[in-house]
Formats: sequence, C-alpha cells, structure tokens
Amino acid sequence: MRAYQIVKWGEPLEEREVPMPEPKGTEVLIRVTASGICHSDIHIWDGYFDMGGDNKLSLEGRGLKLPFTMGHEVLGEVAALGPEAAGVAIGDRRIVFPWIGCGECDVCKRGEELLCLAPRTVGTRYAGGYAEYCIAPDAKYLVPFEGTDEPHAATCACSGVTAYSALKKVNFLKNNEHLMIIGAGGVGLAGIGMAKAVVNAKLIVADIDPAKWAAAISAGADIVIDNSDAGAVAQLLESTGGGVDAAIDFVGAPATAGFAMQALARGGTVVVVGLFGGALPLPLASLPLKMMRLIGSYVGNLAEMHELMELVKAGKVKPVPTTPRPLREAGQAIADLRDGKAVGRYVLVN
Repeated sequence: MRAYQIVKWGEPLEEREVPMPEPKGTEVLIRVTASGICHSDIHIWDGYFDMGGDNKLSLEGRGLKLPFTMGHEVLGEVAALGPEAAGVAIGDRRIVFPWIGCGECDVCKRGEELLCLAPRTVGTRYAGGYAEYCIAPDAKYLVPFEGTDEPHAATCACSGVTAYSALKKVNFLKNNEHLMIIGAGGVGLAGIGMAKAVVNAKLIVADIDPAKWAAAISAGADIVIDNSDAGAVAQLLESTGGGVDAAIDFVGAPATAGFAMQALARGGTVVVVGLFGGALPLPLASLPLKMMRLIGSYVGNLAEMHELMELVKAGKVKPVPTTPRPLREAGQAIADLRDGKAVGRYVLVN
C-alpha cells in the first residue's frame, strides 16, 4: 500500500510502498478515507518540540523510529478484523480515536490514557493515516460519526477533542463573565465553534491575523481583537471591567501566554493548549498576588470524544472550515500548513 512517510527529520515526505498491515488479536484494519493534517504533525515532522532557551525535546529514541507514517486524525471503513476483534463489522465507518495508552496501568484503567507513560498513539507512536490503511488496536477506540461530514469528523479526533477538553476546564464560567480564546487557527476555530455549547460565557477571540477574524466571527465569537496591538490589554481590562475570567491559549507561544496573563482578571484561569514552543519568564509572585490558575491541557480522553460527537451530531458544533487534499499531496499540504496558508484545516482524502 502507499504511505507518505518521514524518512529524514524535517525533509519532504516520501511516497513509499509499504506492507499492508494485518490485524492481529483485537486489532481492526481501517481503509483510510480521510486524515486530518494537524499542526502538531509539523513538530513530529521536525523531530522535536521547542522547549525554549535553545532546548529541544527530541523525538529520536522516544518510541518513534524512521521511516514513519504520521496522521492521528483518521477516519475510514473497517476492512478486516483480527481474530479476537469484536464490536464492529466489515464496512462500518468509524473515526479512530488515537490517544491510546498501554491499557494495563492504573491511569489507563480509570480512563485517563493521556497520562499513560507507555502510549500507543496512532500517528505519533504507531503508523497513522497518511496512508491507504492503518491499524486500530481495538474496536473500543472506533467512534461512530453518522450524519457528520467526513473531513470535519476526522478532525474531531484531535483538534475537536483537544478544544472540547480545554473548554471543559473552564465550564464553571457564568453568562456575565468573559472567556478569551487566543488563536483562530485549526484548533482555535474548533474551540470557537463549540464554545457556547460547553461554556456559558461571553466569547472574545484574539488573533494577530486579519484573515482569520471573519472566520472567528462566523464560528461564534462575540468580539475579535488583535492581540499584537499595543493597546489590546488596556482595551480588554476596560471593556471587561477588570479582565477576562478565563483564557485558553491555542497557540502556546511566549507572546500569547504572556498576553493571556496580562489580560486576566484576579482569580482567573489560563489554560495553555498550543505547542508552538518557547519559554515563558513568569514572575512567581504574580500567581498568588493575582490568585490565578495556570493549567496545561493536551488533547482529550475517550469519554470526552464520545461526548463531543454527541454535540456534533446534535448540531451544536460549528464545523471548522476544511480543505480536502488528495493523499498524494500529503507532503505539500503539511508544508502549506507550516507556511500559514490554511484558514481552518487541511484533510487528506482517499
């Protein structure tokens, strides 16, 4: 089968002919029909995450060996079953939930596989969806999506559930309080599109790119601001009567996290989601003096994925704009994403 793989870190993906995977045990073989290209794929392609101060978290030797097939937003059709697989039938169409742990440790057994120290993540540890077929380790990780547009449904496996899990961390807000989402890229737009189904608050969106402001308004933002404007913090503090009550940073850069903290009300919460990288010089005294909470949020668990899909199927989530790209354009599509050419998401289709 065809797969588009990293052969050397940071160099163009290569089209390669690789063996067709054969499902064993509880495994399920999926014929991939849609696979989202996520911004975190850029970091995997590079082979490291930027930890700031010239420090890099290298993926070399962390369970990821080259050549490697990325793609963790996978959707497709059940093509074959391992001898112990149960719960789906040939021809069923499902999203592959990718954030899978070892299944044996305490955190996995309580449903928090994101905390597992031995992850089996599809597309980041094991071969993913930039290919014609991929393996899901068990049918319990296959999520129905009937009535949902395929490209949008595929993106729910990462950007969707990532945004949903982050929003749940601030769902204590009241309707007279303010939530600020920073970043109207792929994950940010997913969050904007579902924010009012999860959080009962006024929604402010901050982004430095004018091309994304209209998309943010269309997705549900009440107010859009340019956080690169020198007067943006003062404007927010005045218009909100002391600052936003919570901020979710879907960029995760020093400038955006710093902006969130400056614009935060006393007692407020900052949730950092984005993996842009860098380091944040943080005056430690500001945490108790401002009584702020600083939280990290990665993706979401399997239960949250099912909760999200119920909202999607109920029509309570505005889909992120998606641009289908044929599988053969996998390498060019991820390069275009790096160059900032996408408003919304690229999704590879077969």
